[in-house]
Amino acid sequence: MEIAVVKKGILEVVRNLSLDSKVQEALAFLKGNQDTTMKDQMDIAAIPAPTFDEAMRGAYYKSRLEELGLENVVRDAAGNVYGIRRGTERGPTLVVFAHLDTVFPLDTHVRPEVRNGKVYGPSIADDSRGLASILTILRAFDHSKLTTVGNLIIGATVCEEGLGDLQGVKAFCAERCDVDGFIALEPGQAGQVTYECTGSRRYKVTYQGPGGHSFNDFGKPSSIHALGRAIAAIADLQVPPHPKTTFTVGVVQGGSSVNSLAAEAEMLIDLRSTAADSLLKIEEQVLKLVQHGCAAENDRWNSEMIAIQLERVGDRPAGSQDFSEAIVQTAVSSARVLELTPTTQGPKGTDANVPLSLGIPAITLGSGGDFGGVHSLGEWFDPTNAYQGPQQILLTILGLVGLKGVSQPLLRERKCNE
Repeated sequence: MEIAVVKKGILEVVRNLSLDSKVQEALAFLKGNQDTTMKDQMDIAAIPAPTFDEAMRGAYYKSRLEELGLENVVRDAAGNVYGIRRGTERGPTLVVFAHLDTVFPLDTHVRPEVRNGKVYGPSIADDSRGLASILTILRAFDHSKLTTVGNLIIGATVCEEGLGDLQGVKAFCAERCDVDGFIALEPGQAGQVTYECTGSRRYKVTYQGPGGHSFNDFGKPSSIHALGRAIAAIADLQVPPHPKTTFTVGVVQGGSSVNSLAAEAEMLIDLRSTAADSLLKIEEQVLKLVQHGCAAENDRWNSEMIAIQLERVGDRPAGSQDFSEAIVQTAVSSARVLELTPTTQGPKGTDANVPLSLGIPAITLGSGGDFGGVHSLGEWFDPTNAYQGPQQILLTILGLVGLKGVSQPLLRERKCNE
């Protein structure tokens, strides 16, 4: 969906920035550097980095950040890799992160291949493109000698995908109170701006019972039957269309043979909403139905033999902000100035969830290029005009933290206790 600019003042600031000779030089550099960016992207994708096992890719990326002149580059206790590019004056601190992890096991063949102008390989888009975009933007800063007013913290997180549950960005945000704004880089065409975040709760539910022979022990409760009762009740839930709220039982397993009463059965449940209160409401409803499945199966056989274990395996906070926020307006204005079409695909779940849930202005930007097959072995990336993504990201960064001698920051400094 196309989105429009509503604050002319911010648009004028960004347009003036784009006319500065150093900024124009940087934008031209990003276009001319596209082949190098693509090589970085392929080199990164060739390094395995499954969630919880990102150390190899993290070490490589740390060396690249150091090579490109970031100060105080660290690999923190969680595994995140980042450094700082200092501004010249007092100003806001903006974080720009991609993520290191992928959904593919260590033994997956991940080396990308070029075929008919496209690049194929696991993680070539998600999020090797975001990681490579950061490197090319750092090169553009150095090449054009851009000096910001505020500080930049630049790097990559771990555990963004799946059951990683945003642990990397959660750890980062828990340790700092100097973050005034946050940009997450993900696959997406230039001009794509996401400013709301979908929250989720994920549960592993395990039913345990006596088990037994399907004929000789008939009359005892079955763990699979308890599971089925719960799933049937969950499937009949009604949810509001606005804010969008969803539920699904994504994985079911259990039992040992066709002629046995199941001693154990489990399911994985995914609950999502764009609003925190709606997420809490659907969570409460589902957890009651999970317990109901256990009670109903026991009642059916006048038994107390079925027990239940409940484990929360995912907790991604929801977050939203007004379209008029400076961080949103600056990103949209940057797209307009570059003659791109600013669009949004609605709320997503990214690293931006965590800062936004804490009241920190945060957005997710597309890193340029076209892509498909994400999270599959056939994942692909089309680099046609992909440089436009880093161009928009760079212009957004400069608008938010300010450019020495040209513009003051559009991003507001926050206090640690806000």
